[in-house]
Amino acid sequence: MKHTILIAEDDRDITELLTLYLTGAEFAVQSAADGEQALEIIRAGGISLVLADIMMPGLNGYELIRQVRTFSNLPIIILSAKSMDTDKVLGLDIGADAYLTKPFNALEVVAYVKAALRRYYRLGAETAAPAAPHTITLGALELDTASFILRKNGEIVPLTSTELKILAKLMHSPGRVFTKAQLYECVGGAFYESDDNTMMVHISNLRAKIEDDPAKPQYIKTVRGLGYKIENQ
Repeated sequence: MKHTILIAEDDRDITELLTLYLTGAEFAVQSAADGEQALEIIRAGGISLVLADIMMPGLNGYELIRQVRTFSNLPIIILSAKSMDTDKVLGLDIGADAYLTKPFNALEVVAYVKAALRRYYRLGAETAAPAAPHTITLGALELDTASFILRKNGEIVPLTSTELKILAKLMHSPGRVFTKAQLYECVGGAFYESDDNTMMVHISNLRAKIEDDPAKPQYIKTVRGLGYKIENQ
């Protein structure tokens, strides 16, 4: 299967550079110079992953991600010159799976793309195996492991691909404590100290979406000094 990468970037030089490296890695590439065009392409289907700039004309990258997350959980990687921690947290908070700052190494971007696609599609292949149950139910939560859709009380809960991976990991083993490093392995490979806040943001986002009261979580519990677990309701 040849994956198609959408580059949402208004800098032609950056688009051409990324296109060169991605096609060299045997990816198909489409590009959009603004957020509105990118959204139309994504809605049309056929895109495997999005590389999105933040500062784009029309619809900026943040708003693009917000709108995409209302109907799709495909992987999105931000490429931005905005390098403040607050920018990175915001990007992850609204649904990006990774945040890379400019200037970047094009080979590193390709590596991130390959890793994100490998995790995204491998997770689906593993959990959709015939011997595995297609649905995991915990209290009001129901995770369909074939289509990767989460429902709460029968209503679909929109999650990013990263949030789905973390939740699937927890729901497959209710009561088991996972360290941040173990959870990060299922979404981003090796864990570094700088990733600590990133995982906290993902957990916070999950709680905001699945808990009745995120301040008093009934599902995802913090085990101080160890990590996180999900309670079997």
